Amino acid sequence: MTNSSDKDLLDILDVRESYQRYIDVIYEISKKKRGGWVSNKEIAEALDVEPASVSGMLDKLKSKGYIKWEPRKAIRLTEEGKNIAIQLDEIHELLRAFFKNVLKIEDNQLIENVSHEIEHHITQDVKKSLKKFLSNYLE
Repeated sequence: MTNSSDKDLLDILDVRESYQRYIDVIYEISKKKRGGWVSNKEIAEALDVEPASVSGMLDKLKSKGYIKWEPRKAIRLTEEGKNIAIQLDEIHELLRAFFKNVLKIEDNQLIENVSHEIEHHITQDVKKSLKKFLSNYLE
């Protein structure tokens, strides 16, 4: 698991869930692309929304400093956007481990869906507690 230093962490709950979902998708797509640049079309397809609604959200994300983007150009996360995405990824991994190893849920699609929904509501304190619990439980 990746590990962000606490001083760099922005509390996930301070970032709108709708922003988090876009940041999460941009991050996931960018990990598979050379240079980390993502297109509006790729985001629209991943979220199953119209490209026009993606453009509206990209304006908001850019104004918050989460992405680098100009209309009709590719998109990339800023350091702050990447920090949020990495935190979401870490929380997602912890939730996945909890559902699979503690609750013994075997349906991977269910685990993914539930983890993805819950990750947007986990505070730094809950994340730390869950990480500590899993470390002790999985020893």
